[in-house]
Amino acid sequence: MFDSKVVRRRRAALAIFVTLSIVMLTAYFGESRGGLFHTLQRGAQEAFAPIETGTDRALKPFRDFFGWFGDTRAAKGENEDLRKEVEDLRKRVAESSTVEQDARQLRGLVDLERSDGFPDGTEPVAARVIARSPTVWYSSIKIDKGSSDGIREDQPVIAAGGLAGKVSSVTQGTAEVTLITDASSAVSAQIMPDGATGIVKPEVGKPEDLLLEFVQRGRRVTEGTTVVTSGFTSDRVESLFPRGVAIGRVSRVDIDEIERYQRVHIKPFAEIRGIDIV
Repeated sequence: MFDSKVVRRRRAALAIFVTLSIVMLTAYFGESRGGLFHTLQRGAQEAFAPIETGTDRALKPFRDFFGWFGDTRAAKGENEDLRKEVEDLRKRVAESSTVEQDARQLRGLVDLERSDGFPDGTEPVAARVIARSPTVWYSSIKIDKGSSDGIREDQPVIAAGGLAGKVSSVTQGTAEVTLITDASSAVSAQIMPDGATGIVKPEVGKPEDLLLEFVQRGRRVTEGTTVVTSGFTSDRVESLFPRGVAIGRVSRVDIDEIERYQRVHIKPFAEIRGIDIV
């Protein structure tokens, strides 16, 4: 228990302190600027000014450090928010670009199906590319349609713009497609309307360039003309590729006076390296 005398002394001291404070405040606010208490205040400020200045200088590095630390944390938070916004925008742009590309390729397939060069009596099956060959020499893709969808080996595969390749193997749910840029590919073709014929093969190491070989040197070949498949159909046999499917456009003709044949370069209509839908 507390001693009652000690408690009384503390209460008395507190009462005296409060009374003196009230008296001094009343006197301070009641006197003029030249009064005693104002003079004492100015003297105390002048006396402690060097100490305050020194303390301020001593504490400034610590204030600067904590200020820098706080600003850095705030900046990191803002940078993280900006990175998230940029990443979100990139995803939206990528998704938009993918949708736009798919729509463009689908429109190309529809336009090709409606064109005069599309084989009569053909029931097209749309498929999406699910895998690609990683090499230039062996150029192939895998699609998400197979025998259960009516896909068979050696069927022609058409992408937006024109011929892309042929089905080389089939499972129930997928199919492997050998593209016209594959080293093993060979397609009989004809230049329209010039009529010159030859075999379309890939230009080795140049997936965006095809060659029409075995074109007689004397045959007229005009740059910019269209190259189509020259397939045929009879009662007994049918060519691998139907007649009239667009392949590409003549981009350049190399004529060697010694060689018997011309080398006709073709720019394929189909975006072979960017095919997503066939």
